[in-house]
Amino acid sequence: MTMGSQLKGFYKRELEERRKLLKEVAGVSDEDLKALADGLTLESANLMVENAIGTMQIPLGVATNFKINGKEILIPMATEEASVIAAASYAAKLALPAGFTATSTRPVMRGQIQLVDVEDAATGKARIEAEKDRLIVEANKHAGLLPALGGGVVGIEARILHAGEEMLIVEFFIDCRDAMGANTIDTVVEGMTAEIEALAKGRALLRILSNLATERLAKAAVTYDKESIGGEGVVDGIVRAYKFAAADPYRAATNNKGIMNGITALVLATANDTRAVEAGAHAYAAIGGRYTSLSKWSRDSNGNLHGELELPMAVGTVGGATKTHPTAQFALKLMGIKSARELAEVTAALGLAQNFAALRALVTEGIQKGHMKLHARNVAAMAGATGVEAERVAEILAREGNFSVARAKELLGR
Repeated sequence: MTMGSQLKGFYKRELEERRKLLKEVAGVSDEDLKALADGLTLESANLMVENAIGTMQIPLGVATNFKINGKEILIPMATEEASVIAAASYAAKLALPAGFTATSTRPVMRGQIQLVDVEDAATGKARIEAEKDRLIVEANKHAGLLPALGGGVVGIEARILHAGEEMLIVEFFIDCRDAMGANTIDTVVEGMTAEIEALAKGRALLRILSNLATERLAKAAVTYDKESIGGEGVVDGIVRAYKFAAADPYRAATNNKGIMNGITALVLATANDTRAVEAGAHAYAAIGGRYTSLSKWSRDSNGNLHGELELPMAVGTVGGATKTHPTAQFALKLMGIKSARELAEVTAALGLAQNFAALRALVTEGIQKGHMKLHARNVAAMAGATGVEAERVAEILAREGNFSVARAKELLGR
């Protein structure tokens, strides 16, 4: 279990030093580190996808300084983008000593059966609603172990949809416990198809889960002391930047992308479904009929900056690649996370921190200064530099403000 998240100078340490430190502070074993280094084997990859030919590696880093619901936590992030991990760590540091608070709702997902060619939609809807209790019992026979674990089908609703023609949509609400739940949800709706068709007197077309998990939400909040982040001008700037994103979908798209820089990195590190989480987040941003900011920023009564983020968070700690991928298992162990709800809460807090970091940079020095400073290492690598040599070249590039490969090669004498 993580002992602390404030690893001073962590980024300055050599790679092996960082790994050794994780053993000391996070209970990581040599076996864990070996699995992390070895990663996904070709044999495992071949079982996971069709036509496998190899694996695609993404850097895995650790965001430090996070305190969420009073617990210090190191957050693993899988990302190829420079500055994301550093930005999240800095945002978390500025939030101390209070850190972030986060909550989540029951992990309920929605499975849908689309009925077409319905004899009479209103009558079919009434029949299904009258049989709800019995249908829930029947549906739970298709829910595997979930009912025994306190989950399973907890509700059924039917609604008439007018989409150029009249359709009847029957929705099953399923508590997935610590699983993301996609396979179980699809099994339930497919297993209930014949019963629903008979009651509705229609034909089932699509039977599938929805990735807009409005019943499975995670919410994070943070308050930054105005002086710790640069004063009233910075608070005012971030609030105004938020208003821009709230009112303009073109800005909101980039604002939300910044949030997802953090969220997707953690979702990927735990081998959860990044596409499902991304789709749910962006759909939720438009659920009011207009695409807007997922986050909200305001000035509190003391003039400090208060931020909130709420979004669907369908992530799991069991099942699928999360259970079989060695890196995902390492990621969960590093965080000391045991439940899907806790993972959802940490993910939301990370997204909020990432958003703050981007907004603060935008309203102060601009987004490129910090980003390009870290990108300098990539430029040095492209020029052929390695190890200490790459760090030295990157330092000169950053100091000069010249991030061209040509200049890096010049410094290398090539």
